[in-house]
Amino acid sequence: MGLVLTVDLARVAFTRFTVSPEATPEATAPPGAGTTADRTTGAGRWIGGERPIGFPATQIVPSWTARTPPGTWIEVALRARTASGDLTKWYVMGRWSEHGRPRTSVPGQGDEDGDVAVDTFVARRPVTAYQVRITGHGAGALVTGLGVMASALPRQPPPPSAPGPGGAVELAVPPFSQHAHAGHHPRYDGGGANWCGPASVAMVLAFWGRGPAPDELAWVGDGDPAPAVDHAAAGTYDESYQGTGNWPFGVAYAGRFGLAGFVTRLRSAAELERFVRAGIPVITSQSFKAHELPGSRYSTNGHILVVTGFTAGGDVVVNDPAAPDAEVRRVYPRAAFEHVWLRSSGSGGIAYVLHPADITLPPSTDGNW
Repeated sequence: MGLVLTVDLARVAFTRFTVSPEATPEATAPPGAGTTADRTTGAGRWIGGERPIGFPATQIVPSWTARTPPGTWIEVALRARTASGDLTKWYVMGRWSEHGRPRTSVPGQGDEDGDVAVDTFVARRPVTAYQVRITGHGAGALVTGLGVMASALPRQPPPPSAPGPGGAVELAVPPFSQHAHAGHHPRYDGGGANWCGPASVAMVLAFWGRGPAPDELAWVGDGDPAPAVDHAAAGTYDESYQGTGNWPFGVAYAGRFGLAGFVTRLRSAAELERFVRAGIPVITSQSFKAHELPGSRYSTNGHILVVTGFTAGGDVVVNDPAAPDAEVRRVYPRAAFEHVWLRSSGSGGIAYVLHPADITLPPSTDGNW
């Protein structure tokens, strides 16, 4: 990811935006939403009002869901105001079509204010506010959800959190192993051995009873143990990054099947536990050496898995797609899991939450969802 500024305390601010029903030149700002509509371009464009963060932030991650009929796509961009009051340029955070072409991050945008590391704006100077711009290309492109997470990473991860009340809890999330797809469709991130993100998204979609219809899976081929994983790999593949681990793309893919979703940073396993007890599995991103996460038996520079539960003692129950089929369900020690997930040298507590719109989220007391 390159340069990462850190501060003493972890701070996270998550905001949802209401985008005009269609990003078209005729769109108007929703009343009271603090937004404007730009009618000066041929492409449809929505620009949100400047949003104060409340603290000097060092990273910003937008996430979205959208419907894009064939031949249409959206571009998500943001700009920020630095702590000194200067306004940055617009940075493109992603170009998305559920049908691909384009479905890509945009490299090479770095300047003195910051850069885009695949899916994350990384500030070189702390920023205190931001604006989001959505540009729709083609008739019918519809943004159904937009959230933005701004954060300042801690220098050190917090001490382990205490288990919550209520005893053991575990959600019945179907287990998928990425290694069962080794060698499949290598044009997507080298094939199934690298598909931790698609496998995790497919598991959560299956938990909610969502996913591609049988006729959408015909291209996968016979004998595939979980063709929805292959479909998710094709549907999240980032052409520039040449990978399937783009966090907002995982959310946007789930949106194809009617789920709401967002990327944020959680601060502890206690917050994870609140989601699980509300009946919502959570996808997390972490990196570690094998000895840092007992029971993993592998090392990774970046890995995505699904948190499905907690033991009576507070340890973390996961569906880990890096495990063989029979071992996808694993239990990791709470303190070790929190350390490798929350530290700033890893993802800093990145999580994405996918859920039907009618499912109530647990209350957020710290503004991070």
